[in-house]
Amino acid sequence: MRLEDLPYAHLLQRHTGPLRADARYDTVHFDDLDLAGQLGGATFLECAFTGIRAESTKLRRAGFNEAWLHGGRLVGVDLAESEWQDSEIDSTVLAGISAYSSAIRRTVFRQCKLEAVNLRGAVLRDVVFEDCLLRDVDFADAKLTDVSFPGSTLDEVRLRGATLKNTDLRRAASLGLPDGHLGLRGAIISTHQLLDLAPQFAQALGITVKD
Repeated sequence: MRLEDLPYAHLLQRHTGPLRADARYDTVHFDDLDLAGQLGGATFLECAFTGIRAESTKLRRAGFNEAWLHGGRLVGVDLAESEWQDSEIDSTVLAGISAYSSAIRRTVFRQCKLEAVNLRGAVLRDVVFEDCLLRDVDFADAKLTDVSFPGSTLDEVRLRGATLKNTDLRRAASLGLPDGHLGLRGAIISTHQLLDLAPQFAQALGITVKD
């Protein structure tokens, strides 16, 4: 999707000036900005973010509804307890992010790199990770419902204690799960993936496999 394809593109107003915590931003275009400081509790409704850079920014309990992020770089950002709904994050780097206890619904991550992202205890529903790299992403104790990973590479992705329902892993490019079978109850996997995970399943059941 391009900026001009957004249903609210004709309403967007370019942002100028500083951002404030707990403020409400409606149909605003944030372009080529460095987001810094305390922005916790801010609400972004039908907003577009292009070329955004944020490092150690505080966005705890922020809300993003029908937001569109493209080409951004977020490093060390605090997004704990934030809420995302009907949004799209495209070609964006998210590294060292704290997003525990967040709520993400009907949101697409497309061609993003997520590295060292803490999603412990988060609630994800109808979320798609498309052609993404997820490295050292922690879903421990999270709830994933109708989540899929088409074309994505999962490397050191942790699901221990997670609750999965209709979570589709079949089209993932690779499945690197250091916890093995733990947390996979409720997931959908392919026969090939099952064979790859067979040693962990056998070990968990106390089965010794010898030829």
